[in-house]
Amino acid sequence: MTATLTRADVGAAASQKRRRRVPGWIAVVPLLVFVAVAFGVPAIAMLNGAFTVKNQATGATSYSTVNLTDSLQGAYFTALVGSVKLSALSAALGTLLGLPLAQVVVTSRFRALREAVLTASGVLANFGGVPLAFAFVATLGNAGVLTTHLGLKDKGWDLYSFSGLVLVYLYFLIPLMVLTITPALEGLRTQWREAAQNNGATGVQYWRHVALPVLLPSLLGGFVLLFGSAFAAYATAAAMVGSSIPLVTLQIADAISGNVLVGQENVALALSLDMVLVAGLVMAVYLPLQRRSARWLDA
Repeated sequence: MTATLTRADVGAAASQKRRRRVPGWIAVVPLLVFVAVAFGVPAIAMLNGAFTVKNQATGATSYSTVNLTDSLQGAYFTALVGSVKLSALSAALGTLLGLPLAQVVVTSRFRALREAVLTASGVLANFGGVPLAFAFVATLGNAGVLTTHLGLKDKGWDLYSFSGLVLVYLYFLIPLMVLTITPALEGLRTQWREAAQNNGATGVQYWRHVALPVLLPSLLGGFVLLFGSAFAAYATAAAMVGSSIPLVTLQIADAISGNVLVGQENVALALSLDMVLVAGLVMAVYLPLQRRSARWLDA
């Protein structure tokens, strides 16, 4: 019986040893395959189309930078700049307004309030598109409920403008900022505030010299996330303003559908490449600072 148990133990040890020899990276192969198919193939198609020029007369194709050049001129460039301005302003306001709201949630003694705000933020951060546009049109449009009762139209209010679009974007950007910055606020040590108070620092001085420098990378990360969300938004703007405000996502849709000029599909791909490059530049600023923040908040 002892010999039998011994052989079983040896077999189990050998089996465990074989399992240990299996590389850990095999577990992520399905994820890598999914990423390659879902993101790699469209990215390659976008790059190929952005540099492909088709002769409308002969149908022949060749590689050139004409599409990229066209995407940075005229109405296309105006739309790209307009999207950057709209996204930057919306993200900046969302960051500034979301930070104090998240701080109130973190420091609140009422657990129910905290859970309610975080739950609502999770819902509102994903509420966009045509339903969001309809909600604002019914409320603050030219014939909206609040516009009519408060006489906002006589005071110069126009929902279908740049400022109106910023207001609509803030509806989902502020909750997104609350969700993003709350973990960083929770990472602030109570000892840091106590040490600052023991050295005679006021609340403003604590935030200026201690909390904000530590939170700065996280704030920039939240700004980048908000910028990307606003930069890529399409349905809300399309349902509200159409083509009255130049935005790159609307220009891409017009170029693909041929609403303006026929045969501009590859220019739309070049515009998409421009969007990727803008997002990449913003991320390049954020990543080095994120490492600095992690050293403090994870200590």
